[in-house]
Amino acid sequence: MVDLILQRRLAAEILNVGENRVRFDPERVADIESALTKEDVRKLIKEGVIWAEPSGRNSRGRWKERHEKRKRGHRRGPGKRKGAKGAREDPHERWVKTVRKIRRFIKWLRDNDVIDTATYRRLYRLAKGGAFKNLPDLKRHLVAMGIQVR
Repeated sequence: MVDLILQRRLAAEILNVGENRVRFDPERVADIESALTKEDVRKLIKEGVIWAEPSGRNSRGRWKERHEKRKRGHRRGPGKRKGAKGAREDPHERWVKTVRKIRRFIKWLRDNDVIDTATYRRLYRLAKGGAFKNLPDLKRHLVAMGIQVR
């Protein structure tokens, strides 16, 4: 068998692939053997005598399908869950998100003259103390105070 190590290396450099992916036309071995420069190898690539095989990596089709389903909330039932609730979602992170949302809302109320600064301060302190479980809870509290919110 003919030694085509040089041609394989040159072709790999030109095609920007690994040497294992370079393929030769078995009927044109003599032409390939005579190609000693990069220019010669380029000419053979153009003719289709030398080519690169497509990479044989894992298909992501099934993953993409599952990922789309999960984005829509499917495949996330109790049978798929491992670990406690606190392990899947950090309780502190959840608390931070909730408090930030509540604070943002009471700031909006203050800036749009729905509440005065004194009420704002009181609500801010209550939010910090954990008086409101979530935003609807705060809105219920405001309605009970007699403040009309959207």
